[in-house]
Amino acid sequence: MKRKLTELASWLEASGQHLEGITVTGATIDSRNIQEGELFIPFRGEHANGHVYVRSAIENGAVAALWLADEPNPPEDIPLIFVEDAEIALQQLARSYREQLTCKVIGVTGSNGKTSTKDLLASVLGAKFEVRKTEGNFNNELGMPLTILSLEEDTEVAVLEMGMSGFGEISFLSKLAKPDIAIITNIGEAHMQDLGSREGIAKAKFEIIDGLSSNGAFYFDGDEPLLTALVDSHPELDAHAFGYGDSCDVLAKDIKVTEQGSQFTVEGQIEGQFVIPVYGEHQVKNALAAMLVAKKLGMTDESIRSALLNAVLTPMRMQPVTAKSGALFINDAYNSAPTSLRAALTFIGQTELRNDKWVVLGDMLELGQDEQHFHESVADQLANLKLKGIALYGPRMHWLYDELLTRNTNVELIWTENDYAPIVEKLLGSINDQSIILLKGSRGMALENVLKGVLETEA
Repeated sequence: MKRKLTELASWLEASGQHLEGITVTGATIDSRNIQEGELFIPFRGEHANGHVYVRSAIENGAVAALWLADEPNPPEDIPLIFVEDAEIALQQLARSYREQLTCKVIGVTGSNGKTSTKDLLASVLGAKFEVRKTEGNFNNELGMPLTILSLEEDTEVAVLEMGMSGFGEISFLSKLAKPDIAIITNIGEAHMQDLGSREGIAKAKFEIIDGLSSNGAFYFDGDEPLLTALVDSHPELDAHAFGYGDSCDVLAKDIKVTEQGSQFTVEGQIEGQFVIPVYGEHQVKNALAAMLVAKKLGMTDESIRSALLNAVLTPMRMQPVTAKSGALFINDAYNSAPTSLRAALTFIGQTELRNDKWVVLGDMLELGQDEQHFHESVADQLANLKLKGIALYGPRMHWLYDELLTRNTNVELIWTENDYAPIVEKLLGSINDQSIILLKGSRGMALENVLKGVLETEA
């Protein structure tokens, strides 16, 4: 963004002081990470008041700030815009700027795979277009407006991730972003405690069509009956399915794991053999969504194939890391839910990259009243995998631990409630260059600390 401060005040229909002659190049709500030329937006809560940091924000490079109209003692020598509500003002700024953007906007939501799909889209489309994407977890009612305001004038495609925890949130984000293309990666069990059922989750995710442009395109997981039913109820949608089933507009088959990543054959609107430098069938499905969008935006099958080979994903999404011992860690510790966990376990069961297989699993969070069932239900799949060992971390994983004890398997089994050290010690005494270890847990479990412990000890 590059706009005059007076124009921003006009967007907000707000008064201000010392506004003339100032150009704003972005916005931030964090006074600790000011970039030169930004507008600082102070928030006021029960335990902190951002107005305290306005002057230091200006000293660190901000060119102006918002100021709540009922906040006393505004500094008289600083450029300020006076507003009634900081959050509403931030969203209005993003809404007004979005109206002026000419780039294609792609909205991505889903229970799992949002970030990977976003990364794959940015990598593939980046081969032809000037692409910007949501960074980190800036995918909510505050993060998305900041992302929109960070878009440069030369942006040709913006890939915006949309997160949620309850009904109405995706609808709000979609109406703010006004996507030209919308994607739902899948429907899982995350946020079950807020939405009550997978049907509720599907309806909440489907809100992404609320802001979709009238001539926009919608891409969805064609293997999910809940989404298929919702699509069928909206015949006006230009909808396209991706997945593994024959009814999908583009489908993947013959998926093979190689040292380079996942190799697969695609049929339908796109044809041929493709490779992505990441593991897991679920990542192949995420790639299909990116491929369909690239095709929609004019890329050839060959250019898509080449771009996928060089795709770069955010760390901790089926990320391969080789330890000094030669053991191969698959770091999928960014998040976990039953659907994504089953997909990761399927990969470990099928891979032939290493014969000595371990899984390290952390608690799955935000699953609601059925969380014990969801943890215990993984036991059947684990019991059928040819594993050397299973390490479980977190209080909820004790349910799975107890369930596995009833199976009388010969697998080495360890559980710890809140200490990574026993798991690190067990792995260090067991793994070698024939070992592959999956790390999978919800973000709050920070399971990457197990990998960190192994790597630091080996160093």
